[in-house]
Amino acid sequence: MADPTPTPGIHHVTCIAGDPQRNLDFWVETLGLRLVKRSINQDDPSTYHFFFADAEGTPGTSMTFFPWSDLPQGNVGSGQVSRTAFRVPEGSLDYWEDRFDDYGVSYGDRVERFGETVLPFTDPDGLPIELVEVEIPADDPTVPWTEFVPEDAAIRGFHSATLWIADPQPTMELLETMGLERAGTEQSPDDTPGDERTRFAAGGPVGKYVDVLPTIEGGRQGHGTVHHVAFQTPTDEDQASMRSAARSRGLNPTQQIDRHWFRSVYFREHGGVLFELATSDPGYTSDEPLDDLGGRLVLPGTFEDRREEIEAGLPDVTVPRAATADAGD
Repeated sequence: MADPTPTPGIHHVTCIAGDPQRNLDFWVETLGLRLVKRSINQDDPSTYHFFFADAEGTPGTSMTFFPWSDLPQGNVGSGQVSRTAFRVPEGSLDYWEDRFDDYGVSYGDRVERFGETVLPFTDPDGLPIELVEVEIPADDPTVPWTEFVPEDAAIRGFHSATLWIADPQPTMELLETMGLERAGTEQSPDDTPGDERTRFAAGGPVGKYVDVLPTIEGGRQGHGTVHHVAFQTPTDEDQASMRSAARSRGLNPTQQIDRHWFRSVYFREHGGVLFELATSDPGYTSDEPLDDLGGRLVLPGTFEDRREEIEAGLPDVTVPRAATADAGD
C-alpha cells in the first residue's frame, strides 16, 4: 500500500482528573490556558469533558480532561503516555517557577534534554507535565491566551508526549509508518524507570515530538494519568490512509467516529497506548463564536435533547475569570 500522509504531530491529549472545579482552576488560572469547550464525555454523558487550549483552540494545543471523581488515583507505567510537555517561550521558566511557588505547585529541578531546558511539574491530580523552553517563530500558528499569563510566558501548544513501552521496537516502527522520523537517542538519567530516550519528530510546528522510553513498570489508569493521545490527520483522506497503515501493521483501528469538533479513529498501538487520529475540522468554533468559546455547556448531537437530565447530573462549576481572581486578592 502507499505510504500514508505523514501526521503533522499531536492534535490533543486527553487525561483523567478528579474534582472538576479543581481541574478548571488549575488549567485556566494557574497555567493560563483557555477553556475552549465545556462539554460531556460522549461515551459517558454523566461526566464533563473540558478542553483547554490556546486562544483559538488551534490543533496541537488542546489538553482535555474527563473528571471522573469516583475513579481511584492512577499511576504511570508501561503502556501509557508518561509525560506531556508544552512549549513556552525562551527565558520564561523563571516566571513559571515563581508562579508555581505562588500557587503551591509541585515542581522539580530543571533538566536538559536534546539541547532544551525542561521544567517538570504535576497538576493537582498528580499528572506529570513538563514545560520546555523553545524559540517561538514569528509565524507560529498558536495564539497565546493572556487572561492570566503574559504573552512572553504563555503556553504555546504541545512540545511532546513521552511513551513508556515494555517492548519499544514495534511502537517505534509504527511512529515511523505514521511519518515521524527518528531524531536521536540520549541517556536520560532524569527519567525513572527507563534511561534511554528515543525521540521521533513529525513535520509540523506544534506537538511534533514523541519520545519513547523502555520500561516494564506496571501502571494503573486513574486520576493523574493520560487516557489517550491524538495525532493530527487533517482531512478525511489523510485519516483513511493512516487508518489503513495502522491495519497493515496488525492493529485494529475503529471506524471513523464523529466527535462533533473533529472526526476520530482509535486504536491501541503495540505497546498498549491508546492512539487517536483526529481531523482538523470542523473545529471548536463550529458551534460557538470565537469570543464565547467555553462559555456554556455544549451538548453535541442528540445529547441536546437530554439537556435538562444531563445538567441535573453534573456538578456546578465556575470558570475562573481574571476580574474575579483580582477581586479576591
